[in-house]
Amino acid sequence: MRQFRLFFLFCLLAPVFSALAAQTNSGNAAPPGSVTPPATGAPAQTTSTNEEAPLAPEKIILEYSPPPEQYARAKAYSHAHYRHFFLNALYGFIVLLLVLRWRIAPAYRNLAERVSSRHIIQLIIFTPLILLTIALLTIPSDIWDQSLERAFGLSVEGWGAWLGDWCLQQAIVFVIGTILVGILYAVIWRSARRFWLYFWLASLPVLLLLLFLQPLIIDPLFYTFKPLAQTQPTLVTEIQKVTHRGGMEIPAERMFLMNASSKQTGLNAYVAGFGASKRVVVWDNIVVKATVPETLFVFGHEMGHYVLLHIPKEFAIISLILLVLLYLGYRLAQWMLERWGERWGIREMGDWASVPVLIFVISLLAFLSTPAFNAVSRHFEHEADRYGIEVIHGIVANPNQVAAHYFEKSGEQNLYDPSPNWFIKAWFFDHPTRPERVRFVSTYDPWSQGKEPVYVK
Repeated sequence: MRQFRLFFLFCLLAPVFSALAAQTNSGNAAPPGSVTPPATGAPAQTTSTNEEAPLAPEKIILEYSPPPEQYARAKAYSHAHYRHFFLNALYGFIVLLLVLRWRIAPAYRNLAERVSSRHIIQLIIFTPLILLTIALLTIPSDIWDQSLERAFGLSVEGWGAWLGDWCLQQAIVFVIGTILVGILYAVIWRSARRFWLYFWLASLPVLLLLLFLQPLIIDPLFYTFKPLAQTQPTLVTEIQKVTHRGGMEIPAERMFLMNASSKQTGLNAYVAGFGASKRVVVWDNIVVKATVPETLFVFGHEMGHYVLLHIPKEFAIISLILLVLLYLGYRLAQWMLERWGERWGIREMGDWASVPVLIFVISLLAFLSTPAFNAVSRHFEHEADRYGIEVIHGIVANPNQVAAHYFEKSGEQNLYDPSPNWFIKAWFFDHPTRPERVRFVSTYDPWSQGKEPVYVK
């Protein structure tokens, strides 16, 4: 589980940030708290586009049924991915416990206190050291995960580029993590009993700021983005038909093409940001491998997240869950410090050295809450699928089969589990499973039944 290599922000706010990111993503299953290694490099050359693809698929798809060879390959990858998830989670917990047992944090605290008596200087010295230590101790999990992606052809990123991305990511982690740790301990020093509530209140605007800045500052550090109108003007013209039918105008300057193919082979799209930073991003792999009608369905799905206000709704729901986790984390951390704090060299909750304890308890609670966060996300993703079918109805021929073909194609390309059981669904799927999505989009047809569609009348 990659969340254990991340800074305190992701350990504390990963449930919110990851669920929001997953909710706006047209993919399928990703472990909460995970962060895909960012991509860099020049945009892929997309000389073959989807503009000449046929408007209506020929094969009728009613159930998700990849070819036998692809089915076996997807199951092999999925089973390996599930093992990685749980073993990495266990390894991450062990690393944090070893950091506590070896009294690494008290050593860094003592160093910081020797250098200066000012809290701000101590913060700048202590936090990057402890975060770097955790990152280096857990990098074997990251390398293992990347090896799996490369072995199954889902990643084409070289190890040199991957390491560069990892280092850049850690630099971002150190900066934002240091700021958040500073806020957290300032709150603890003022109210050791209610810091969980006050920090929750303080964390929400911080998260909103990060969500706003992510597409403007953070993503361009790793990916190359080009205006979709500049690279695919015909596609933008077709997309504008969809936005017009949905009664929502999304300016062309807020549609972007991302060079995902320089690092990954999967098909995807997502929405990011809010307010002035809100945008729709299409992976260049979709432009090459999907038809125009399929791309319009994907865009309609993402447009549904805009129109149905999924981001603010899910933000509110998961923020409340986060509040509960913070309170439980406070109680659990207090119990651990009373029982083992002296052995670990930690004076009290307000001691810098308690950072690994707080990371441990919030990580544990976030891990156990994974099914709840996934369930919330799956609901909104299902509604976005419904909206995507409705908004392209009358614009493309046979929209149900267009959507079914896209889910079949992307499922095979991304190696999604073709037959997950209920346990796997709960723990790994922040979107409906691929069989569920294919079954729904191939049969959802209120028009032929004389009924009104739910969203696009």
